[in-house]
Amino acid sequence: MHDIRLIRETPEAFDAALTRRPGVAPVSGEILALDAARREKILAAETAQAEQNAASKQVGAAKAAGDEAEFERLRALVGAKKAEVAALKAAAAEDDAALSARLMEIPNLPFDDTPEGADEADNVEIKRWGTPRDLGFAPKEHYALPSVVPGMDFEAAAKLSGSRFVVLSGAVARVHRALAQFMVDTHVEQNGLTETWTPVLVREEMMLGTGQLPKFGEDSYQTREGWWLVPTAEVSLTNLVAGEIVEAASLPRRYVAHTQCFRSEAGSAGRDTAGMLRQHQFEKVEMVSVTRPEDSRAELDRMTGCAEGILEALGLPYRTIVLCTGDMGFGARRTHDIEVWLPGQDAYREISSVSVCGDFQARRMNARFRPEGGGKPEFVHTLNGSGLAVGRCLIAVLENGQQADGSVVLPEVLHGYLRGRTRIDAQGGLV
Repeated sequence: MHDIRLIRETPEAFDAALTRRPGVAPVSGEILALDAARREKILAAETAQAEQNAASKQVGAAKAAGDEAEFERLRALVGAKKAEVAALKAAAAEDDAALSARLMEIPNLPFDDTPEGADEADNVEIKRWGTPRDLGFAPKEHYALPSVVPGMDFEAAAKLSGSRFVVLSGAVARVHRALAQFMVDTHVEQNGLTETWTPVLVREEMMLGTGQLPKFGEDSYQTREGWWLVPTAEVSLTNLVAGEIVEAASLPRRYVAHTQCFRSEAGSAGRDTAGMLRQHQFEKVEMVSVTRPEDSRAELDRMTGCAEGILEALGLPYRTIVLCTGDMGFGARRTHDIEVWLPGQDAYREISSVSVCGDFQARRMNARFRPEGGGKPEFVHTLNGSGLAVGRCLIAVLENGQQADGSVVLPEVLHGYLRGRTRIDAQGGLV
């Protein structure tokens, strides 16, 4: 959510930054009109309250003086002013709710160094690591590998739940679990993140706080009891500081969590229907940082490096791109996407998205910190990023490690998690 004072003080600059997002119109005029109407009613209510208080003081004097007519007039005036104050306060509250709702719908302002563009074609590559291996044969996609077919069952999942689900078993399930454990261990032991376990069912205000609601409700699932299934652990991790005033000395707070995630994939009909690239239920290792304002931009680069480091340890080629203003998410000011090489698709595909949100989420959550040495509490800055999407990482490991005989050679860093096993043979066994 945006600071109304910023819009009041610099409306032209606010609109100029906002309209760097394609298709987003200037809003300062609309916002300031709502704000002015609200403030006008508040002032009128304060004036009427003062008049009511003054008349109330005069009622007793008129009664004591025996001036019955003046007493009745003043008493009627007090009643009228009381009703007027109540009506004005109610109207101001309605305007305040309308203003807050409108502010909730406005996307975040891009950083000046976020490239402008209409869509993903205008994203800018900033790094490339590793060289895709020349397999010497026509590569298969993950779900078609002979070693994988026994352990990746889409038909059983469709029987249980419908499309865009999968049942993993045997060697494939074990490698999937090893990947998640490797990611968490690396982030905790090497990157200094705090391992965290959080619920996957959250209250509606938690989804509002991180920006999934109200605009993107169709992308998530809600239970009959009103809880929402998290589309990412960003929701639960970031909201750990919701409504809090933390000490500056406790920042940055760096969290990592391995959780199930749930997305309806609204709007993705017909995309990536084969295999497990785009699922309704998936696992992700999520990173969240809560920082002081002056530290958040550097934290974005640090978190990007943490995600890149996982892929480098696994020996998976990747590229890192900066999303342009037309491809960037609602709550982000700058986003780095990391795309891993998938031989079966002969393409780089997203495996991590790392974003800095500034104080956008913090204002929605009312998350602040107390500066060292005292002073008025300030809003924290928040960041989030995949470190990594576990299922997509499994796909990359399987496709990049595939051999001509249908087996898969597994990354060395996973061998210890697999009790010394180094590959999946062509029959699907972990050996």
